[in-house]
Amino acid sequence: MGQPRGVSVSQLVKDLDLRVFNDDADLDKMIYTRDINRPGLALAGYLRYHPAERVQILGRTELSFLRGMNEKEKALRVFAFCSYQQTPCILITRGDTPPPVLLAEATSKHIPVLGTNMVTTRLTAAISNYLEERLAPETLQHGVLVDVYGIGILITGSSGIGKSETGLELIKRGHRLVADDAVVIRQISDESLVGSAPPLLQHLLEIRGLGVLNAMTLFGAGAVRTHKRISMVIHLEAWRENHAYDRLGIDMETMKILDLEVPKVTVPVRPGRNLAVIVEVAAMNFRLKGMGLDAAKAFTQELEQVIASQTGI
Repeated sequence: MGQPRGVSVSQLVKDLDLRVFNDDADLDKMIYTRDINRPGLALAGYLRYHPAERVQILGRTELSFLRGMNEKEKALRVFAFCSYQQTPCILITRGDTPPPVLLAEATSKHIPVLGTNMVTTRLTAAISNYLEERLAPETLQHGVLVDVYGIGILITGSSGIGKSETGLELIKRGHRLVADDAVVIRQISDESLVGSAPPLLQHLLEIRGLGVLNAMTLFGAGAVRTHKRISMVIHLEAWRENHAYDRLGIDMETMKILDLEVPKVTVPVRPGRNLAVIVEVAAMNFRLKGMGLDAAKAFTQELEQVIASQTGI
């Protein structure tokens, strides 16, 4: 197992424009989990299941509760709350300031105390979205990712099969390139995969015989996009004469990417087949299936009814 993905507190401060109350704290602390915590129970003294590894957010409710304690009780609760070294940071919302005893104890434990003017609910959503994007599981997939009629299609296949050429033809037909050759895929939720290009390869397209092309320079800003949700995979393979290909489209193939199964269509390649048109039709057919219109199933049902009427079954 490799090192888990993480984001530093200093990067969080920079990206979300947070202020730091204790500059001598350890801003190099790492955040490894996308979950956050509002430590009301911890401040009440119940720490048995306290998720100390999460970003701790103190809103108006928690601060009001803490300030209502007597000084001795407050010191004991804050000492226990700040005793976890794995706590990455403490965030104060609504432009409020941390109680002096909390700031002093956190500073002694090198825990950064941060502040923002955002209300608690808005900050919670902002940090959740930020951490979902930065800490999402990711993988690198060989292929071409294009946006065709709003459907994110990952085109895969062996080297030289025609993936980039198909992508180029799709761009010429008004669709958009996301990534060529290498696609960075992140699982941003239990149901969504988002693909993008590595920074070095953004907007670039490699065509054998021509070399590396910049799709945005050649076709304009409307021909590219930075990222796209992956809805289906089209796998290109060399035509095999004696292979029985699916003629009706009844069987549903899938390809596992990270933890998700993505619908997959295998397209045999041979001279004379217009792959760009096939990809376009596959995208339109995918949208129709999402609307409940499946031509293959409808044809099969009608065929079964004709056979039944003729046989008297």
